[in-house]
Amino acid sequence: MADWLLLRLPRTPQEPATWLVASAGGAPLGATESGPLAAAVAAATGRRVCALVPGSDVLLADPELPAKSGVRLQQLVPYALEEQLADNIDELHFALGRRSGDSTRTPVAVVGLSLMDEWLATLRGAGLEPDCVYADCELLPANPGQAVALLEEDSVFVRAPGAPPVSLPIDALSEALAIAESPPRTAAPLAVTALAGAAEPADEAAAAAAARGLILYSGTAEWQQHSAQVEEARGRFASLRVQLLRDGPLALFAQQLANTTAINLLQGPYAPRSSRAAGLAAWRVAALLLLALVALHVAGKAAELEVLKTKEHEVDASIRDTFHRAMPAEPGTVDARRRMEQRLAAMHTGGGSSGLLGVLQALAEARAGSVATSVQSLNFHDGLLELTLNAPDAASLDHLSQQLRNGGWQAELVGGNTVGTSYQGRVQIHSQAP
Repeated sequence: MADWLLLRLPRTPQEPATWLVASAGGAPLGATESGPLAAAVAAATGRRVCALVPGSDVLLADPELPAKSGVRLQQLVPYALEEQLADNIDELHFALGRRSGDSTRTPVAVVGLSLMDEWLATLRGAGLEPDCVYADCELLPANPGQAVALLEEDSVFVRAPGAPPVSLPIDALSEALAIAESPPRTAAPLAVTALAGAAEPADEAAAAAAARGLILYSGTAEWQQHSAQVEEARGRFASLRVQLLRDGPLALFAQQLANTTAINLLQGPYAPRSSRAAGLAAWRVAALLLLALVALHVAGKAAELEVLKTKEHEVDASIRDTFHRAMPAEPGTVDARRRMEQRLAAMHTGGGSSGLLGVLQALAEARAGSVATSVQSLNFHDGLLELTLNAPDAASLDHLSQQLRNGGWQAELVGGNTVGTSYQGRVQIHSQAP
């Protein structure tokens, strides 16, 4: 498993943060460092980040709750602790721990929602994303037969066997020592029976306390300041062992990480997303982007198709207009292109015997001798060219027809009349005779 970056948030913004890099088993891999949170970002790369928050801001309790699990138990916890809370339960965050064995008690951590938001905003603002958030007092070692306490600056942490840890101000050191020597919660009070001569409850409590030892961790300065008060209480414990922490308590806390029962505050709305959920979210984003791309492509193609259809309609209308102008006698416009191509082919084929070009060439040669004639209109269809010509008189048109017949064409004047000072007649010219 990955190594740890154990990071302790300062109690006030003016104080520096402290952090320590530890192995997966909790062994320190270097000295404790301190400074602004941003300075710890480099140490977080490739490591799990555990953030410790002040235990004085977190209420730890272990109420008796029914053997339920999941959302149902989460809903019951606020009401089980309501009498112990001064704040509105709607303004608090409740996190659950693991039950031990067959115990009916459930470890619970309670903290204000505003504090949770502030801590996470501070971490994320520095570029750190925690994997777990614990109250610092919860990483105080637990010992089944002895009480454990820690003196640090202006605070004292104490954990009695079988009870949640407690964080108190150093001024309450005498109360912390009383908690350390108090009998276990499971000890049953003795009944006061004069006839049986039973021991007094106070004597039994004293006997239970005398059987318990105390392990005290302390900084050098703290021990020098409070050693006298601790020594006064030595007689109340079966044994008293003092261990000085010259580099602060983070190395001690790190040793508990591998098998800690501390309550992770990142639950409910603060629970970190699993890698699978993050992966699904990433794939969901990719799928949405792909869907958007496909939709954009389809919309583009649809728009392109609509433009092509519009152009097609415009071309069809242009073809109809052109077809009707070029071939007014032809019905409809079905297969207009093929029909116009056939007509053009007919006009270009014949090599001067039946094609339009051949007829026009013959007409031009015949008019060379009748320059006074002019063409008013012409219509070529199936090898027949019909001309409307203006000439000085009918004899000129007859002479033109004779010239065409001399060239091998079938030409005849089929009618005419005088228009003003000229004669307008119609001449039909057929293909050359075979």
